[in-house]
Amino acid sequence: MPLLNVVLTLIVVGVVLWLINTYIPMQGTIKKILNFVIVAVVILWLLYGFGIISGGSVNMPVVK
Repeated sequence: MPLLNVVLTLIVVGVVLWLINTYIPMQGTIKKILNFVIVAVVILWLLYGFGIISGGSVNMPVVK
């Protein structure tokens, strides 16, 4: 994943989130939930993109 794509995507997501928070009237709790969900999705996207977590199944350690 090229660094330029990451930076541009983070800028676009940030501006869109700012526009939503500034110009769309909504209740405070809904705004907090929306912000949390978007930040969580971006963090997961970054973790997948840099290979820290894989897209496959979750491998749990086996205790013998």
